[in-house]
Amino acid sequence: MKIVQITDTHFSPTKPHFNGNWQPLAAWIEQSGADLVIHTGDLSVDGADKDADIGFCMELMREISVPMLLVPGNHDVGHLPGSLQPVNAERLERWRRLVGPDYWMENAGNWRFIGLDSLLMGFDDAEEKAQFEWLRAALGSRGGRRVALFAHKPLFIDEPGEGDTGYWSVRPAQRQRLYDLIGAHDVALFASGHLHRAWQGKYENTALVWGPSAAFVVGDMERDMPGERLLGAVVHEFDDTVTSEIVAIPRMTVHVLDDVVEEVYPHEAHKVRGKVAS
Repeated sequence: MKIVQITDTHFSPTKPHFNGNWQPLAAWIEQSGADLVIHTGDLSVDGADKDADIGFCMELMREISVPMLLVPGNHDVGHLPGSLQPVNAERLERWRRLVGPDYWMENAGNWRFIGLDSLLMGFDDAEEKAQFEWLRAALGSRGGRRVALFAHKPLFIDEPGEGDTGYWSVRPAQRQRLYDLIGAHDVALFASGHLHRAWQGKYENTALVWGPSAAFVVGDMERDMPGERLLGAVVHEFDDTVTSEIVAIPRMTVHVLDDVVEEVYPHEAHKVRGKVAS
């Protein structure tokens, strides 16, 4: 089975800076031979607060003839407690109403694909607890199937045991819960987005992939991280094992957020280096 992972498209009807990348991306998907497309979040510029942003983006996604599953990003449902747009019931309801479930499970042959809402991780509330209970059950009932996890935020940035990276990755307590579940089950892949970097690595026996954005890269306003700045997608091939290829897609315009942040994310422009929108 072939899955194409796309991420961080950041489309909007009112801030169309990155919308021009949709046609080359859509054309490439249609020619890729994919059986399924998985979008790992930040579908929109401001779906966290605007129905119109989510609705506009979903109209574009429905142009694809290949089945698609999506998990939300921070610009779709909000972010951590204390942020400008924290995840709350209203923002989750908007996603669930206009897109569908924010976490889900699909079986295909000897694989179980699981999508996670990583933005719920960090609240220690009923929503976070419900997702972890659901994930435990989804992994526990997999039978002999291997597992691939898809989420917006990566497990870590520089090393598996690092401290809290704030904006960038899953927080340490929730990360350890994921490590424990990954270690107890046959999780072959953890694929994510969010960083606008393309990178492949491993955590013990689990392959890690950061999918490249389809919208923009971030320049000097970003903290230094592993990986490569490019626009594209990831092709995951599933058989007995999984192989993943990061693909730079031709004819996509490589926007640099630094150049347009005042227009697209004005509330982010004043933040210190390393705290900008992703």
